[in-house]
Amino acid sequence: MALPFFIPGAWALTPDEVLVIANKNAAKSPGLASYYMKKRNIPRENLVLLWITDKETCTREEYETKAIPPISRFLEENPHIRAMVTMFGVPLRITGPKHSDQETKKLNQLNHEKKAIQEKLIDETILDESAQKAAKKERNRINKEITSFKRNLDRTASFDSELALIKEKTYELKMWQPNPFYLGFKGQTPKIPKSNVIMTSRLDAASPEIVKRIIDDSIEAEREGLEGIAYFDARWKDPGDKKLAGYGFYDQSIHKTARFHKKNKILPVILNETSDLFGTGDCPNAALYCGWYSLARYIDSFQWTKGSVGFHIASSECATLKGETSQVWCKKMLDNGIAATIGPVGEPYVQAFPVPEIFFNFLTEGYLTLAESYLVSLPFLSWKMVLVGDPLYRLNIKKNNLD
Repeated sequence: MALPFFIPGAWALTPDEVLVIANKNAAKSPGLASYYMKKRNIPRENLVLLWITDKETCTREEYETKAIPPISRFLEENPHIRAMVTMFGVPLRITGPKHSDQETKKLNQLNHEKKAIQEKLIDETILDESAQKAAKKERNRINKEITSFKRNLDRTASFDSELALIKEKTYELKMWQPNPFYLGFKGQTPKIPKSNVIMTSRLDAASPEIVKRIIDDSIEAEREGLEGIAYFDARWKDPGDKKLAGYGFYDQSIHKTARFHKKNKILPVILNETSDLFGTGDCPNAALYCGWYSLARYIDSFQWTKGSVGFHIASSECATLKGETSQVWCKKMLDNGIAATIGPVGEPYVQAFPVPEIFFNFLTEGYLTLAESYLVSLPFLSWKMVLVGDPLYRLNIKKNNLD
């Protein structure tokens, strides 16, 4: 598939357009930044060193006072920067600000109404049958309103997703902001101009050694060519071209990218379209992977090739990259040899994931880098998603891969 149209502002990312962000408060962070910059010929001056917590979570106040000022100053002085990469030691997640008095009052009011109805329903002598039905209906309504209200109060975000909007001075911290580069929103008037969005990714993992391996594998695969098998793990049979939403849409998208790679003979394709996931050891020589749904329970199906890329569609699969006992997919895939992956730091809702057919199809065509392919396939910013990998990584599929 040739590129159907030119994507302004998301094209031919070069090393001089990348800003590297490290943490002086994390012992290995500046050294890893230097290692990466030397490997990728990124100018030495394209480095911002923060002094921020070395924990995986920082507060909104820390982000606003310790991260935004030095990064903003650099960007103002260097307007050519189009991508930022956060290094090992930079926080992964930002907690939301405290609820306002008005928000707290509203939530307390809804809970009080719910409690009052529950008390009436407990005492069956208070309400007749008709009144009980009406009370249950009202309770259901209030429950839905509470759920919706709490969802809109969710302001926890990934550090990198928030950072992508650092040039946008004012925007609402209420769930997400639509990404103006997402191809699914093409033709719509963006709330945020493209000029105020910067690509972000992260070079991070459980150890500095893994981070170096990610960098080295990406560069080697780019030079020598990526080889291996594309594994796609759908849950249902291919629905064809039906118009679907939610889980059905993403399952259909997995089918579409499997068809694309098979038809164009990009890589050998193995598609699983049953409710069972790939089992332990089922996926040797894995170059690409997309599948779902095993929540925070990595299945050791894969032998990852150098430069491999993949992600698992499930909640909170990037909640930690450091937790020793964690089985979240992002951490375990990086531990086991993948070069790039994507996941959320909390509950993102399925529609927040990159669309598989957009991400993988553009990535394997080789025109766009990893960061660019992510940007055009990602629906929302100021939200939960994280891209772990070298933003400059440009896939080069080995020509004899199908022999």
